[in-house]
Amino acid sequence: MLEVVRAGLATTVQDLGRPGYYHVGIPISGAMDRLAARTANLLVGNPEDAALLECPFMGPELRFSDARTVAVTGAEIAPRVNGQARPLWTSFRVDKGDTLSFDFLEKGARIYVAISGGIDVPVVLGSRSTYALGALGGFRGRKLEAGDLLPLGAGAGAAEGRTVPEHLRRMPEMPARLRVMPGLYWHRLTEEAKQSFFEDTWKVAPEADRIGYRFRGGRPLTFVPREQPFGAGSDPSNIVDAAYPYGSIQVPGGTEPIALHRDAVSGGGYMMLGTVISADMDLIGQLQPHTPTRFVPCDMAEALRARAERRKLLDAIRAHLAA
Repeated sequence: MLEVVRAGLATTVQDLGRPGYYHVGIPISGAMDRLAARTANLLVGNPEDAALLECPFMGPELRFSDARTVAVTGAEIAPRVNGQARPLWTSFRVDKGDTLSFDFLEKGARIYVAISGGIDVPVVLGSRSTYALGALGGFRGRKLEAGDLLPLGAGAGAAEGRTVPEHLRRMPEMPARLRVMPGLYWHRLTEEAKQSFFEDTWKVAPEADRIGYRFRGGRPLTFVPREQPFGAGSDPSNIVDAAYPYGSIQVPGGTEPIALHRDAVSGGGYMMLGTVISADMDLIGQLQPHTPTRFVPCDMAEALRARAERRKLLDAIRAHLAA
């Protein structure tokens, strides 16, 4: 059993998500930084899709009822066991009655806390992930609160001291670079707007969460004039309702791009100028508010190469830990 002494800011139970229900309005959810989540589970000897904790911007305080192996990956928020510092991206042991706490955030935005045996909350539609907007999955469909008692699965866990070297870790650059494939509605932007979108440096707005990340600070985007079709709203960024892919970028009113993420709604009436490629979706989850960000144009060939490179990185982590 795992006791939540302090819950942190918005700590939730996540795994790799519940694909297959987006067409009925239920998003995939799951870890925003999937590479960090997979790696944390590998470090403690869990299956890569085991349930773990995702903690944005600050860590929780947790008390253990039995001995476990723990690993913390993702953002730089140093863990402590009974006040003693422990390394990130490295497995370590906790004993019965030990308390795990965290220092302040130094870099990145989200940590992933994996515990040997995994967090044994009920499986809902094939996943233990929390979709808080729909009160679905996780621990009672919500973020954690002080006093919660989380069941843990059985599992001896891997040995302590297993670590992932820095060259196999992946965090955003500064400024962050997000590769974007222009989409079906790219033609709705003027040539000037297409150019400025990729030229400007944007900054992450405070309105950044699991549903989507808003960016501001670039030049407003202008649209090609047209007669609005029946069923579309009056704003030039409106369209007749369409499906939203993960990573799609909306620009309501042409002012502030919004990149949709793991808990995003599945469709609506805003045009999508493009989509952040799958290989860079993890990076969004590690962006703090006010982080300068550049959008970089990308074609399908480059997106596929980036996906293959990300797969090779994960294979290298698996091989390193198996050696």
